[in-house]
Amino acid sequence: MNEFHLRDEFIELIKLLKVMNFVESGGMAKAVVEEGLVTVNGEVESRKRRKLIAGDVVQFETQNVTVLPPLPKP
Repeated sequence: MNEFHLRDEFIELIKLLKVMNFVESGGMAKAVVEEGLVTVNGEVESRKRRKLIAGDVVQFETQNVTVLPPLPKP
């Protein structure tokens, strides 16, 4: 399972899909969400700009990622 540490309070779903290289472009990210191919916490998510917070688990095809809180600053 992949992990992603937030830099702020949240990250939008389509941005996470791009950052994790689950999709090649923003347009592709929007398309896979619209087609119902992405789940958040086990439920199909249709909101492209869903704000993901620490603890959320996103799955697309065979890939998944857990959203974690920001790393502590030194």
